[in-house]
Amino acid sequence: MATRRSPATTHHRLLLLLLPLLLIGSFLLPLSSAYRPGDIIPMLRSGQYHGSRSVWFDVIGRHCPVFAVNREVLMPIPKPTGFTGADPYKITFQIGHEKFHVPWLYVINRKSSEVPLIDFHLKYTGNDLLGVTAKVVDMPHHFVELHPDIKKNFWDPQNWPKYVLVSYTWEEQSEIDVTAGFYVLFGSGLYEKRFLIAVYLKEGLQRLS
Repeated sequence: MATRRSPATTHHRLLLLLLPLLLIGSFLLPLSSAYRPGDIIPMLRSGQYHGSRSVWFDVIGRHCPVFAVNREVLMPIPKPTGFTGADPYKITFQIGHEKFHVPWLYVINRKSSEVPLIDFHLKYTGNDLLGVTAKVVDMPHHFVELHPDIKKNFWDPQNWPKYVLVSYTWEEQSEIDVTAGFYVLFGSGLYEKRFLIAVYLKEGLQRLS
């Protein structure tokens, strides 16, 4: 006469069968991305002046980077609370759902007589954003000559917000290099998960025996 399995035993066996798929799926999920050329990459901005730091603000879409599209935008920089002009003002960004954080960038009173330009360099492969770097450089003279109002506005202490030119330059990485790195990462991660799966299966089988 066949032995009937209790519902608890059946449920436990199903869990043991599904666990490897769940673990592998949880490993692959953070590596996925839904970006396509032309998609707006979300961006947050924060500023600090004289030791006082602002909260994070959403940057509106027309000032954000656009996936795989090189472009330049004029980004407004609001007047910080308590601004007197005596100290430098710096800003920072988080890009891609807070995935990448840009170090502090000095944009006002940065010990330069030139209007600043924020130069972003973004790396990607396929649909994935791989990395972001940024630095402040002098705005090219030819651009200042074409748009003299920008320079006039920037150096006027009473005129806010200040407009800073932001340049987004994209670099496509070789999929071969990225794939090789993925296999190394995936291999080490999968080895650890196999160990966890083996431990869990051993414990589960001991409970069933």
